[in-house]
Amino acid sequence: MRTALVIGTGLIGTSAAIALAGRGVTVHLRDHDPARASTAAALGAGTDEAPEGPVDLAIVAVPPAHVAATLAEAMTAGLARGYLDVASVKGGPKRELEALGLDLTAYIGTHPMAGKERSGPLAATADLFEGRPWVLTPTRDTDTEVLNLALELVALCRAVPVVMDADAHDRAVALISHTPQLVSSMVAARLEEADESAVRLCGQGIRDVTRIAASDPRMWVEILSANPGPVADVLSGVAADLDETVRALRSLQSADEDKRRDGASGVEDVLRRGNAGRARVPGKHGAAPAVYETVAVLISDQPGELARIFADAGRAGVNIEDVRIEHATGQQAGLVQLMVEPSVAPVLGAALQERGWTLRTS
Repeated sequence: MRTALVIGTGLIGTSAAIALAGRGVTVHLRDHDPARASTAAALGAGTDEAPEGPVDLAIVAVPPAHVAATLAEAMTAGLARGYLDVASVKGGPKRELEALGLDLTAYIGTHPMAGKERSGPLAATADLFEGRPWVLTPTRDTDTEVLNLALELVALCRAVPVVMDADAHDRAVALISHTPQLVSSMVAARLEEADESAVRLCGQGIRDVTRIAASDPRMWVEILSANPGPVADVLSGVAADLDETVRALRSLQSADEDKRRDGASGVEDVLRRGNAGRARVPGKHGAAPAVYETVAVLISDQPGELARIFADAGRAGVNIEDVRIEHATGQQAGLVQLMVEPSVAPVLGAALQERGWTLRTS
């Protein structure tokens, strides 16, 4: 791939453009808002000047509701040898394109499984897709050259290609992306009218659950409008679990011992099923989830402290697998939780204590 045209310079489009430009591809940028394309160009994503002729690949990075129309316009104008979109829903746009009677041999639907709570070109990064799954939904009509262009794009963005049927993809993202967004938002909505005394108690758990609730509502309305059926199906199952859990909790309030026992069993059941589901979430690099041990270190909230603790871990020859930071309420301090292989946890703990760090033991 030597040339590409990115249509839509939001988070995904600009991130892909920056990655491609950084690996030697000549990238042209187009957006309905020329200022966004100019911003993306200034970030090193390419040029907002129109290409002189057809490019190798056109990447359509617009909201799902506009994918079919944008692709149809680009294909009719002959802007590229191959075309793909990166929308988070795949079945609907494909059916819309089919209804328009377009030749779809030059098109493939794709979806990089990466994103942020922030949107727009200023949130874009060249490494957004690194190590992340990038779904490709070819059909039997997809030209081999177009599939190869899509695979080259995924490789240049250092993502991991995953081939799926379009409708199977939509059911999958309803479960692992779209429903979690709504559930996170619903939990966060409980905080809107909460007493300030309750909000001040917020810790890492509520921050984890509500992190994605900070996402752009307008963007998510567009996404959910393109995949309402599968999301409603998943939410229906969640609602059934909620109803049963409410019933179980009410039983725990009963003076009747048998009802309390039944209630405890119901709550334990949903918690255990949650354990089982969480255990299926892939670990680092898509591998089986690993069990890490946590070394908790007290840290002051001042510049350079995190760099110093990571440097000390490196001097001890310990690889940090994951990290979390829990800020202390009302204090300029916090707790850094370093997740490491169980065999090296004692080594790390001893090394950090020797260097003056205070560990918190459970």
